Amino acid sequence: MADENNLENLKEDYKKIQKGYDLPEFEKLNEDFQIEKLAEIETDFLVREIRKFMADKFMNYLRFIESILNPVNVPMFIFSIVKSIGADEKKKLTSVYKKLAKCEVELIRLDLEFSEDNEVKFVKETYELWQEMKKDILGIINVIKKNWDNKLQSNGKNYFG
Repeated sequence: MADENNLENLKEDYKKIQKGYDLPEFEKLNEDFQIEKLAEIETDFLVREIRKFMADKFMNYLRFIESILNPVNVPMFIFSIVKSIGADEKKKLTSVYKKLAKCEVELIRLDLEFSEDNEVKFVKETYELWQEMKKDILGIINVIKKNWDNKLQSNGKNYFG
């Protein structure tokens, strides 16, 4: 029961901030960034904690895309991904990568200089940006899935064809 109460309290706290700043619905942020986990955290800076959850996801995608665009010292499966995408997908990945890199720089600034207004602005703007980026990423993942079996067949010269 305590966990349910914590989650309900989190939703109530978020609702107060949401109304004041016109933030996305709790459920929408939770779908993409699993912010319900914040129910386990005590904080006076809820928006900053939400931003940190968003940052974790962005950094994970940034690293994954970076490994595809610049496959150095990466797991072998990355090479099969690289071979399964074309120039159009690489161009989209580069665009998403640049957006995520820009977000990462902003995240560093926010860590160094706290401002609730700036935290809110980041959450709002990057939530909208994420809605666009995830469509591009999903399209690329679908291309990878479609081409996966074709590119993984051995050609006898190396592990991946």
